[in-house]
This record gives sequence, C-alpha cells and structure tokens, in this order.
Amino acid sequence: MPMFKDHVAIVTGGASGIGAAVVRDLLAEGARVVVADFNEDAANQLVAPFGADRALAIKVDVSDAEGMKATVDFAVARFGALHLAVNNAGIGMPTTPLADVAIEDWHRVIGVDLHSVFYGMKYQIPAMLNAGGGAIVNMASILGAVGWAGNGAYVTAKHAIIGMTKTAALDYAKAGVRINAVGPAFVDTPALQKDMTDDERAVLAGLHAVDRLAQPDEIAGLTSFLLSERASFMTGTYYPVDGGFLAR
Repeated sequence: MPMFKDHVAIVTGGASGIGAAVVRDLLAEGARVVVADFNEDAANQLVAPFGADRALAIKVDVSDAEGMKATVDFAVARFGALHLAVNNAGIGMPTTPLADVAIEDWHRVIGVDLHSVFYGMKYQIPAMLNAGGGAIVNMASILGAVGWAGNGAYVTAKHAIIGMTKTAALDYAKAGVRINAVGPAFVDTPALQKDMTDDERAVLAGLHAVDRLAQPDEIAGLTSFLLSERASFMTGTYYPVDGGFLAR
C-alpha cells in the first residue's frame, strides 16, 4: 500500500526544485497535495498531469500570515483534512556583509524564510490535530548549523527554524504531531543554475566531501521518510543531507 494513501499534504515553495521533488514523491505514494507557491503558473504546470482530485495549486505569499491560513483552509476545504506539511519556501539575497544589508532586504528574507514557517505551523498544527495527528518537515539548511559570510539573514533564519522545530515538536509530541527539520547542503536546482556560472558551481560542489551538489530527489527522499509512519519515533530533530559538508 502506498505510504500516504488517504493523506493530504501541503508543500510550500512546491513548484520547483526541492519542493517539486517532494510533491512528486508524495503523489507517487498516494497523497493528495496542495502546491503552495508564489509562481502560480509553475505550480499549475506541476499539478496539471495529476488531476484536481490528486493535486491542486494555490498562489500564496508565504510571508503573509493570512495567506498561509488561507492555504490550510483551502486544503481542508478541497480535500477534507490535513495530515502532512512541508514548509519549504525560501529565498536568498546577494552576498552582503551584515552591516551593509538593507533593512527592507533583511525583512524580506526573514519574512519568507522564517516567519513563513511559524505561520505555516500556526495553522497547519490545529488542522492536523483535528485530523487525529500528522507530521511536518521544515526545510532548514546546513547553514542552520554553521555560518556563511555575507548571508546573515538567510543563516539567521535557518538557525531559528531548527530551534522553532525542536520547540514545536515538544509542544505537540503527545498530541500526535511529529515535527522535524531537514538541512540540505547546496542543491543543484534551477535557481542555482540561473544565479551561478558553471565554474562557480564547480567550486561549490568541491566544498562537499562527495565532490558534487545534491539533487532535489535526494532531499525529497529523506523528507518523505520523515513524514511517513516509518519515522514514527522521530521528532524534534534536525537531519542534514550534506554530502559530508559538515564533517569537514
């Protein structure tokens, strides 16, 4: 039997990269999925082959609390419940020393990368409690464990996600909601391909012990496992998927 038969999931930032890989995994294992993304066209293209009874897209600004509430309400209204969530949406910004970061850029990154995870869980958890329990994965980063010069807002958000994940997991463990964080290293996504030259990507790949970038499916595999009943005794922990990056 598919792992997620009769389960309903939300994936934020689900239209591309890691999010899209997670969406495909969940659908392959029988879930019904709401793909929440600011890029409505890409989200609609992803879900179209699966049909509206299996996958739906919704445009959302994840940094807006009401938008995240509307996403949960949409999932419950269309599919009847909510059991799984992956808070994956995130953005970066150009490398900038901390004191030179514009205030509006700081708030933009913190809003999308950190506040969205709080807003997501604030509305996801009650819906899961109503459904009898569930599981959440928050997408952190290896930069939730170490610093990275010139990326103060992103690193701050990813460190905070890990602390928030641990705290929320303790709050709801006895109620049947498991909450974990995944920490990808550098992943070969369309965004990375767009923003970096081949030479720059090769240098980045060399920072990993395995001497390559991760693929989105490799992050999705752990994410799906943590959402599944196979991980029923796992909550409140941060799991790097880093190709040996943190071992150095």
